[in-house]
Amino acid sequence: MNNIERYIDYIESTRRYSPNTVKNYRRDIALLLEFMGTDEDGFDPTTVTADDLREWIISLSEKGMKPSSINRMISSCNSFFRYMLREKEIETNPFTKIQSLKTPKRLPAFIPENRMAALVDELGIEMDEGDDFRSRRDALVVLFLYSTGIRLAELIAVDRTDFGRDMRELHIVGKGDKERIVPIVPELRRRIREYVDTIKRENIWKSGEKALFLNEQGERISRTEVYRIVKGQLALLGVQGKRSPHVLRHTFATHMMNAGADLREIQELLGHASLNATQVYTHNSITKLKEVYDEAHPRSRK
Repeated sequence: MNNIERYIDYIESTRRYSPNTVKNYRRDIALLLEFMGTDEDGFDPTTVTADDLREWIISLSEKGMKPSSINRMISSCNSFFRYMLREKEIETNPFTKIQSLKTPKRLPAFIPENRMAALVDELGIEMDEGDDFRSRRDALVVLFLYSTGIRLAELIAVDRTDFGRDMRELHIVGKGDKERIVPIVPELRRRIREYVDTIKRENIWKSGEKALFLNEQGERISRTEVYRIVKGQLALLGVQGKRSPHVLRHTFATHMMNAGADLREIQELLGHASLNATQVYTHNSITKLKEVYDEAHPRSRK
């Protein structure tokens, strides 16, 4: 068994990486070997230098590969060389002298405020006119994610007992078991009560099941089902681009920022451990200000 086969066996059997991850790691290492003019059986990791790696990265860039893809390949191959170092097959890891390429910051995707306001109205009509369990639940999932800004996993975990007095607040246990309280606005409270009445009337609730969001068998809803609901609902409502629960979370945070909410308050509502994770929404807010400036200022360049 050659070095690469031993490494693949290690990440597959010991580290238990997913089959897709293992496949990607093997492919990335194979591309480095191809550049070095060798194969798995003839590869000698001790001959690879930092200069070789820099030339490899330049060649990948010249082929038009994105910096994010190159950085993934650097990470894959670096992991292999760290393994070789632990196994004492090499004395130094040449990747320690290699820096990742700079990648442009991607702003979170979100739905514009005027478009979201129209979507909320349409979802409200859907809940009013569709008195069956599924249509009310699907509309409420989208409204709930947008109105609270909670994560997908947090939505799935919501129990009926997690609401405070008169359903005015929701107690959430987020990442790292960090607890926070999210306000429930009056319109959302009304919609939740309508939904609860529906599942009681249609006998969807199973005895002992505490979850708020259920499937048609009366069990806690799954991640896959929530993704399907959000993607389907946003598509029906004409939302272009990415359609996911996280887009609704980004939309919530961006709209809060544009309305003048304090960054610390948004951090608390989102359950971010660090303010750095929340600061990305300031970029969206600045983008909005530029759009307003271009539209309103007489000296702006059209």
